[in-house]
Amino acid sequence: MAVPKRKTSRMQRRQRKAANRYKGVQATFCPNCNAPLVPHRVCTACGQYAGKQVLAVDAE
Repeated sequence: MAVPKRKTSRMQRRQRKAANRYKGVQATFCPNCNAPLVPHRVCTACGQYAGKQVLAVDAE
């Protein structure tokens, strides 16, 4: 029977278990237009980031 030579550290054990808790990137919503967007990215619908206009977006 295989027996570990060393005790698994708390950090190693926690890192292994943390991979099962990861849910992926959670979508947030733009405060200006309420379009779903990835966190820390410019809104593709209205072109705003942190309350400032950073991209010129065509009005369709």
